[in-house]
Amino acid sequence: MQTTRLDPGAIPRGRRNLAAVLRHSNEIVRVDDVVSVLDVTRSAATKLLSRWTRQGWLRRVGPGAYAAAQLDSLDSERVLDDPWVLVPALYEPAYIGGWTAAEHWDLTEQLFRPVVVMTTRHVHVKHQMRHGTPFLLRHIHSRKFFGTKAVWRNRTRVLVSDVHRTLVDLLDDPSANGGAQHVDDCLAAYLSRPDRDDTVLIDYAEILDNGAVLKRLGFLVERRGDSRLADACRAGLTQGYAKLDSSLPCPVAVHQWRLRIPSNWPGTQATP
Repeated sequence: MQTTRLDPGAIPRGRRNLAAVLRHSNEIVRVDDVVSVLDVTRSAATKLLSRWTRQGWLRRVGPGAYAAAQLDSLDSERVLDDPWVLVPALYEPAYIGGWTAAEHWDLTEQLFRPVVVMTTRHVHVKHQMRHGTPFLLRHIHSRKFFGTKAVWRNRTRVLVSDVHRTLVDLLDDPSANGGAQHVDDCLAAYLSRPDRDDTVLIDYAEILDNGAVLKRLGFLVERRGDSRLADACRAGLTQGYAKLDSSLPCPVAVHQWRLRIPSNWPGTQATP
């Protein structure tokens, strides 16, 4: 049987240009990709992206960001199988953090639908829906942007908090990360990991500069009989009392940790 090779000249020029852009870009196509690949002006690149979107070949996923529309998704709001690839395009400087990172590092078996994104951009709308996936945005100061690890999701490089920074972020605000009990469960998983590093954990907590982190960490690990890590936390205690979980009533004071905890917190002997 004779095989007929398709003449590239038979493919419309616009399709050839789009194919070239898609070959050289990641899952997300931006204006700069079109400028670089096709050697056109930004104005011309913007018009091309708009035209391909109208024709149904691309889907707009954010300001200046587009994804290839698969044939079986042209009538669907969801374009991407992996929503992580949207993060660099829409929110950078940013990293995946919170309970999403905890799931990534197997610190929790709980499943949370929103993808937590920590970004140095000013956040006006914390809850955003992007093509079928809810994103929960949290603003952080640029000086607190540390402790991340690059992972590749298909061809897109995405930053995620490393396992130590993930735990510190959970301790920084338990109420925003599933609650104090969930954070305690994540801590238990962390303490049993072979890559556990108490020195890094303490260093990260000190860089974050939230005294409540060491108070919560010290209190929780002391309950587990980890005196060495508890002593390291005690050495860095700040003045004043913090709550174990700011979303809960915490009427009971644990004076040695300058921490207030819920009255029904298990296994504690504290004075009101």
